[in-house]
Amino acid sequence: MAEGAGGEAPRVDEVLTTTRAVRRRLDLGRPVPQELLLECLEIALQAPTGSNHQGWQFVFVADPDRKRAIADCYRRSFAAYRARSAPRYPAGDLRARRRPRVVASAAYLAEHLHEAPWLLIPCLEGRLRQGASTAEQAAFWGSILPAFWSFMLAARARGLGTAWTTLHLVYEREVAEVLGIPYDTYTQAGLTPVAFLRGDRLRPAPRIPASAVVHWDVW
Repeated sequence: MAEGAGGEAPRVDEVLTTTRAVRRRLDLGRPVPQELLLECLEIALQAPTGSNHQGWQFVFVADPDRKRAIADCYRRSFAAYRARSAPRYPAGDLRARRRPRVVASAAYLAEHLHEAPWLLIPCLEGRLRQGASTAEQAAFWGSILPAFWSFMLAARARGLGTAWTTLHLVYEREVAEVLGIPYDTYTQAGLTPVAFLRGDRLRPAPRIPASAVVHWDVW
């Protein structure tokens, strides 16, 4: 990471490179105050949104019965996802070696999701029409996903762990009924648990090098 004028790595670089999908290291027994969530959300609301519409809503869930109902939907979707064929990678690919660890971590989250102090579901006003163009889809999701990610970055900077998930969206209407979300007029964009981290060390993850994915001027 680049060094700042004082010789220390800028905090923003650390946050950007160590905001991981936290599953096993969520401190499920430690309460998270609402004030801290609102602090993160205030930062998230500075994210870009199409035409400055700001048609977003954020549903934080702490009620045990509602969390269990959401987690049940998540687990059903995870079971179907896990039963699918595993992706194929080239021989020796790091992603293939890491897959068993990732799957075990995901299974842990599915089992314990309802124990997180908070679940957060970001929503955006409107629904994409069937057969929406790529441009329409990009504009729609681009008006909520940056704010969702900004929340996670703000949470990381404050010692909180999150994990971007979408599996519950298979049962979006069912979850909407549980939470009173008006399904016809608001679209759920994801789900994350929110909890304090156990331990404070997160490191950059192994990634495909930039040289393998960059194109200059043409593909």
